[in-house]
Amino acid sequence: MNNNKILIELDIPLIEKSYDLYIPINKKIGTVKNLIEEALVELTDNAYVIKKESNFYSKETGQIYEVNLSVRETDLKNGSRIILI
Repeated sequence: MNNNKILIELDIPLIEKSYDLYIPINKKIGTVKNLIEEALVELTDNAYVIKKESNFYSKETGQIYEVNLSVRETDLKNGSRIILI
């Protein structure tokens, strides 16, 4: 197992899709969000539109993940379920 990444479940209500993704724990939440959004634009043939105000939220608690924190500094761990809104 790679200790530099965690496996999360990401729900994207806008396109009614869910993905299991490995994300690096040493990157900032904002960087991870930007990379995922860029990939979503390509994967959905532009059906997903990037919005500056979008955030990651905990699916269990509704907590917003601060974009300036690294993944390691949050409560995210293997199996975490988050929503991109």
